[in-house]
Amino acid sequence: MTQLRTVQVLGGGSAGSSAHVRSLAAGLVARGVRVTVCAPAELEHIYDFPAAGADFTPVARRGDPAGFGALRSACAGADLVHAHGPHAGVRAALALSGLRIPLVVTWHTRGHDDGPRGRLLRLLERRAARAAAVVLGTCSELVDRARGHGARDARLAPVAMPAPQAGPDAPAPGARTALGAADRPLVLAVGGLDPGRGYGTLLDAAEWWRQLDPVPLVLIAGEGPERSALERRIASGGLPVRLLGRRDDVSALLGAADVAVLPSRWESRSPLAQEALRLGVPLVATAVGGVPELVGEAAELVPYGNVEALARAVAGLLGDGERRAELARAGRAQAARWPTEDETVAQVLSVYDELLSR
Repeated sequence: MTQLRTVQVLGGGSAGSSAHVRSLAAGLVARGVRVTVCAPAELEHIYDFPAAGADFTPVARRGDPAGFGALRSACAGADLVHAHGPHAGVRAALALSGLRIPLVVTWHTRGHDDGPRGRLLRLLERRAARAAAVVLGTCSELVDRARGHGARDARLAPVAMPAPQAGPDAPAPGARTALGAADRPLVLAVGGLDPGRGYGTLLDAAEWWRQLDPVPLVLIAGEGPERSALERRIASGGLPVRLLGRRDDVSALLGAADVAVLPSRWESRSPLAQEALRLGVPLVATAVGGVPELVGEAAELVPYGNVEALARAVAGLLGDGERRAELARAGRAQAARWPTEDETVAQVLSVYDELLSR
């Protein structure tokens, strides 16, 4: 039997989509599929796709003719191409021009920009949706959005993140002291310092929490273009907030936290939300995108941008140990109902088999 050959195409490579491609590549290779990952070179250093058994072809994010040539060459030898995100979907469709090779596009997130950039993003979404034989949306809202943009076949395909290796029941000795929260509550947010993450609202809430005794310490793990603005705001207001930069020990940070916070404008299947619920860490999150269907009743949900709702929800949890314990139990139960990595790979492979048998 001929070995199935697939190419996985990453564009910007968010943490969620990159981790999914790493997991998917490992699962496909274990099932005898040959996988080539085409992505920006820096992602290979972070996610080590070859260690998952995949070939790796570095492709610049966009606008590089040599990179496009490498992408077309890789796709030309595939039985099926699977792109992740509308940008990657459009580039893969161009690379497949004139070739009778099926294209699958997974939508992990969506854009919210207004003005010319917003119009460009919507154009890319339409082109990617219409070029794909199948669009896989990681939450119901993305499936509906793809259909609205003209997708011939759009399906719900929740992705699984790798399970954390350690839980909060036994954080490293001295972890809270090392983070500066030995005798005070610890609130943790994780994600790129980008517009739309809701960190302005979080800083407003941190100012509100200064009336609590003891005053919680807020930690934000992540890096991005908003760092300077956030640093200025924290310094000028004397806020009890620390920016930790990019971290690879999120499980350990969650193990030390009392509450996790996800204040984003939009999320699909947030890695932070998944890891927090799996570890039994109480979560306060915005009721946006795919978050409500991801967490169910296992988190406190608040409107995006509502400082008072966010501040009161976190303060209420910090003052109510029973409610925190209830959410910890509910989170683990909710996480147990999510698809496993193996089930995610099996669903994707069934889509591949369906397309190739036509």
